[in-house]
Amino acid sequence: MDLRRDALQILKETSRTFYIPISILPSGLQEAVASAYLCMRAIDEIEDHPELDNATKADLLRGISQTLQAGVDGFPVDAFHVGFQGYENSLAEVSLRVREWSILAPEAIAPRIWDATAAMADRMAFWAERNWKVKTESDLDRYTFGVAGAVGLLLSDLWSWYDGTQTNRTEAIAFGRGLQAVNILRNHHEDFTRGVSFFPVGWNADDLQKYARRNLVLADSYTNSLPPGPALQFCQIPLALAHGTLNALANGQEKLSRSDVYALIEKFMGVNVNAV
Repeated sequence: MDLRRDALQILKETSRTFYIPISILPSGLQEAVASAYLCMRAIDEIEDHPELDNATKADLLRGISQTLQAGVDGFPVDAFHVGFQGYENSLAEVSLRVREWSILAPEAIAPRIWDATAAMADRMAFWAERNWKVKTESDLDRYTFGVAGAVGLLLSDLWSWYDGTQTNRTEAIAFGRGLQAVNILRNHHEDFTRGVSFFPVGWNADDLQKYARRNLVLADSYTNSLPPGPALQFCQIPLALAHGTLNALANGQEKLSRSDVYALIEKFMGVNVNAV
């Protein structure tokens, strides 16, 4: 199967929310953003794996990072096989196919995606080894930068590479950091059941709401400064969903309903989500 088509199918299976805005990006940029999303989803699935112990997660993540750092003009077919040996039946398909996602992006920008994924995998390994213990707001800032703020920087680089769109990099970090803070709030109870909390000591949901909203103010500024075009259309959707989710949580809901999610996406895309 054509790799681009296959990647979009896996994307649709792992995140319909991101599949929709990625699927309408123009050729070239679409492959780059899909590559970045799937590479990072590949390592995220390892970080969140319910059955692997933390030391194993750290080893797998560092192995992926080291392999990506050795990339020259792509990767041999078996480049990641040694690192995955013994875990082929327990890792998600999106993780096992990280080599394919890494070569999906256009050659001119692919190494930037390798760099971002390698760095993120190293940071995830660090946090896995300390069981994601967040004690202070600075710890929270470090974690949300490592797994999301850095994605904001990568996206800024992709926009610039594609059509020269310039962005404020501080606001780009806040864009990723704010979205991650919303995820932390939404998943707090689930994380707690596995013995993990991203809340700094003494913080409650209200404190994290304020943290998320502070970052989303900058994320709004980041998005509002984008010129009409693919970057703006892409960023509007996750930002609107983040605001909507925060409001839903503040009102006692567990998350946005699926119909609310689709309504928000349709507002910015102008198409029927169920038809995509």
